[in-house]
Amino acid sequence: MPRSKSSAQSKKAYFNRELSWLAFNRRVLEQAEDDRYPLLERMKYLSFVSSNLDEFYEIRVSGLIQKVEANITTAGIDGLGPKEQLRRIHSVTASLVADQYRCWHDAIVPALESKGIPFKTKETLSRRELRWLKGYFEDQVQPVLTPLAIDPAHPFPQFGNKSMNILLWLDDPDTPVNERMMAFIPVPRILPRVIRIPGSSRVPDSYIFLSDLLKLFARHLFPGYRIKSVHAFRITRNSDLYIDEEEVENLLQTIEEELHNLRKGAAVRLEIEAGVPDPLLDELLDAIRLPRQHVFTINGPLNLMRLMSVYDLIDRPDLKFPNLLPHYPPALRQAPTIYDAIREQDYILHHPFDSYEPVVEFVRQAAIDPKVLAIKITLYRTSSDSPIVKALRHAAQLNKQVTVLIELKARFDEANNINWAKVMEESGIHVVYGFVGLKTHCKCCLVVRREGDGLRRFAHVGTGNYHTKTARLYTDLSLLTAEEDITNEVAQVFNTLTGFAKSPEFRKLMVAPYTLHRKMNELILQEARNARKGLPARIIVKCNSLIDKETIDHLYQASQAGVQIDLLIRGICGLVPGVKGMSENIRVRSLLGRFLEHSRIFYFENTRGERPLLFAGSADWMARNFYRRNEVIYPIEQEDLRKRILEEVIETYLKDTRNATQLRPSGSYTALTAPKDEAPFSAQDAFIALTEERNRQAETLANETLSS
Repeated sequence: MPRSKSSAQSKKAYFNRELSWLAFNRRVLEQAEDDRYPLLERMKYLSFVSSNLDEFYEIRVSGLIQKVEANITTAGIDGLGPKEQLRRIHSVTASLVADQYRCWHDAIVPALESKGIPFKTKETLSRRELRWLKGYFEDQVQPVLTPLAIDPAHPFPQFGNKSMNILLWLDDPDTPVNERMMAFIPVPRILPRVIRIPGSSRVPDSYIFLSDLLKLFARHLFPGYRIKSVHAFRITRNSDLYIDEEEVENLLQTIEEELHNLRKGAAVRLEIEAGVPDPLLDELLDAIRLPRQHVFTINGPLNLMRLMSVYDLIDRPDLKFPNLLPHYPPALRQAPTIYDAIREQDYILHHPFDSYEPVVEFVRQAAIDPKVLAIKITLYRTSSDSPIVKALRHAAQLNKQVTVLIELKARFDEANNINWAKVMEESGIHVVYGFVGLKTHCKCCLVVRREGDGLRRFAHVGTGNYHTKTARLYTDLSLLTAEEDITNEVAQVFNTLTGFAKSPEFRKLMVAPYTLHRKMNELILQEARNARKGLPARIIVKCNSLIDKETIDHLYQASQAGVQIDLLIRGICGLVPGVKGMSENIRVRSLLGRFLEHSRIFYFENTRGERPLLFAGSADWMARNFYRRNEVIYPIEQEDLRKRILEEVIETYLKDTRNATQLRPSGSYTALTAPKDEAPFSAQDAFIALTEERNRQAETLANETLSS
């Protein structure tokens, strides 16, 4: 029997967004600690932990600090106010960082050494290595360094966001007084943070962090002075953009100016090597106006994100994931044009297991096809050498109508997108920046082609960005379709984004901020009604984050009605699962692995309809996606594609016992265990095996065609 409404409402609970995110980053660290992964991949996961924390402090923690400074005490849905959140964040982060460096020192470094990839410190350098480093410092490093003394004639410098700096305590040996003279060495970003020391016939190449090199030879920059202490540090600053778009006439120019100002943002975190003398630390904190509670003393090299460069330096395929050759559907390759294939049927591509090249070809062929009249596309993030942008520019030069909705406010890609906007406008592309107050986050491309006596639309809609590099690293879904019901509404999306439309209507697509939140929640409540009538009811959702309170409350109602709910939430989750009387029918799992899980898929049993409802698209279940972004969720309706997504994708994810962890009511995540007498099952490994089998089948078919 379902519980009464009053009982249900009294039993609602929520996890804190920021602590849930930190739990996600803990799971990333666990990948680095897992010796079942190749060694250099574990090192890469360790770097992800650092880059994730950087963004977390630049955006989320900086916002909480501002609230505390403004005496804002409003609590979130979990009941925690800003001060308490900051206290808990620091405690959890300190433990996370300590474990990260423990993993580096106790697991990764010894394992690298055993594989002939030694990381050196001052104590472990040989005479030959020390001699080589001295020459490298004098030739490649010292000429670009500028030592800075701090005294009445030399004011305290402005340190850039996340830049590396060296703090020194100097003493003049010619005076009897033991002075505490402060000095700095700002480290230019142009210098590599990890240096490869060439080996010899008897010893392998070795590696040393730039900060260790600078500490070794810092005395050369302050001749005649005694160095009492030397420590590397970096400051993280508030990096959120503050733009009142309604008061802005030129959004592009304003964002450029704001990006310049970000370099001067308020300090929100100091990372400094352990052992720095307290008087120096106090002086530094006073200068950057940062309380001690935001200081992290680091037992090791600063900014392990720099290990990403080491991954690329080391040519050891045996210590990396095997290369994956994506599958290219033969029908898309063999048709006279990609549009001929799409006209016959829809195609779903599951990246990176399916090649991203058909998406590139969708745009590239449109650029040169004389029958194509217009191309419209949204760009949230794209690569620096984007073949898609190259094709769009070529299309404009051939006098096709090309419209690009580029999101200038894509976090940390603002500068890149500004450059692309200028380049595209110079090529004759009509560049649009979207709506005031809304980010254009949907992934849509529309091609208008003359066929016979009329015009026909072809569309690509996806879950991932038009970014060829991340398409090899993220799991995403792409739909290529010529179905009029879909392509007409994709055209309406573009018309809405480039023109005026207060309340556009969509029947097939769910579009934020217009219909997405309402329709998704209607589908949840419909499952609840079906369950109360004794009908089968089930919801399966795969997305990156779930934090919207109203949606969580409706999921609680559905659980109380008896709906079986499986949530695959990679990162932030505010819903508390498995609580009797509130959420006992909800299971939440997070799946990490070789590829970043990025696809968003939504399944509703829909017992009273003709068949279950299946959707994919660009939106997570967060207030920002529902109300502050342009998002598109599209239906998957072709029967063979539905079967593939349900059986080959969703059910495979739900079987994972290798990379999946389950969220408990306590907020902790625990590993799933395989059934007795069965090996742990990896969904991503299963997708790779299926891709390899499809490639073999395609090769066999091609050979048979040639021989006949």
